[in-house]
Amino acid sequence: MFLRYFMISGDPMKMAMVNINSRLPPSLKFMQLSQNLTALLPYLSSLADIIPKETLLWKLKLLRSASGYANSRLHAVKAEVLVLASDKDNMVPSQDEAERLRSSLQNCTVRHFPDNGHTLLLEDGVNLLTVIKRTFKFRRTRKHDSFSDFLPPSMTEFNYTFDQEVGLLRFAAGSVLFSTLEDGTVVRGLAGVPNEGPVLIVGYHNLMGLELVSLVEEFLREKKIMFRGLAHPELLLGKSSSHFDILKLFGALPVTPRNLFKALSSKSHVLLYPGGAREALHYKGEEYKLFWPDQPEFVRMAARFGATIVPFAAVGEDDLLELVLDYNDIKNIPVVGDYFINANNDAVNLREDTSGEVANQNLFIPGVLPKLPGRYYYLFGKPIETKGREEILKDKDSANKLYLEIQSEIEKSLAYLIKKREEDPYRNIIDRTVYRALHSPLNEVPTFEP
Repeated sequence: MFLRYFMISGDPMKMAMVNINSRLPPSLKFMQLSQNLTALLPYLSSLADIIPKETLLWKLKLLRSASGYANSRLHAVKAEVLVLASDKDNMVPSQDEAERLRSSLQNCTVRHFPDNGHTLLLEDGVNLLTVIKRTFKFRRTRKHDSFSDFLPPSMTEFNYTFDQEVGLLRFAAGSVLFSTLEDGTVVRGLAGVPNEGPVLIVGYHNLMGLELVSLVEEFLREKKIMFRGLAHPELLLGKSSSHFDILKLFGALPVTPRNLFKALSSKSHVLLYPGGAREALHYKGEEYKLFWPDQPEFVRMAARFGATIVPFAAVGEDDLLELVLDYNDIKNIPVVGDYFINANNDAVNLREDTSGEVANQNLFIPGVLPKLPGRYYYLFGKPIETKGREEILKDKDSANKLYLEIQSEIEKSLAYLIKKREEDPYRNIIDRTVYRALHSPLNEVPTFEP
């Protein structure tokens, strides 16, 4: 009975793991797992009494009648619908049914769970509130607001994300962060970044945004600050893909002047990449090259709220991945190229009134090959105060001068990190792993002296 039940309902291991802390030692995890599996047996022995054969047949007939009525009216449903589909459901065809609902309903978001069975919400690793937050379905009013409806991640969500979802990248990157104090001294850690907002963190976007993982983690771990990152709307508003749900869980906002206004007016820490997708999806040979618009889009907004601007640079993409196929290569591949060309024609164009490189933000999935990992390095420059500098608001030349100053600081920081990382004795993942095994956790592995 035990095996037969789980063959049609779900994964017994995932059900038994649901309340076990993933950070426990293996021996304790195994002990708790055994206890949970044993505790399930008495309930399963009475399954046939709870649902006798006659009752099950009656329920199936009732379900067939109700589904026929519902299916004939699906096209008229205008409400938002969130569908959770278990791809290993052996009782009903959840995967196929989810796709049918997505095509039938006007406003349907689907999320697939490839490793879960019929008892989805009883299995380990699935939290309904987390799914709601990751799909922008939580709201305080009738209309969703990306800024005000944000719920900070819980400690459980934080641990699961950085241990399970991005744990491999986090381990491979071995990130080390530096910041600059008011007197110009460079120190390890984030002491140079102001604790009180509004703060606008402005930086260079590495290939595929790989630098974001350590940024989010270290700001939460060291400073207990959840910054709001401004991201391309196409990454946040898709209904059929879950690839970027992690951005929503950790506070990302569609990049619009309105959202920047809201974030700075609430004295938040805000992360902005002026180069946007053009930098994150750059072409071969363009590593660590800034692609910024000609106009100082964010400087006056920062000055309006007296925000402190902190320029930062991140280096390490070329030590983790090799870019082998960029947009110029992909668009010439039959079928694949046509797909991305059509997708870009339908995508949101953020800078229709802008010329130059940043106006051509083609979205695509670059072809990359992993390397024997080096290390990620970050440098936050000296904070730039805008409070009391009314000339930035009134004079275009003053705003443009500050804009170029920020850009220059980031370019200098990139050059500094590229040079200094050559002095790091633990730049190689093998050396870092050996040191960690003998001495300290990941965030304490030594590096070069600033």
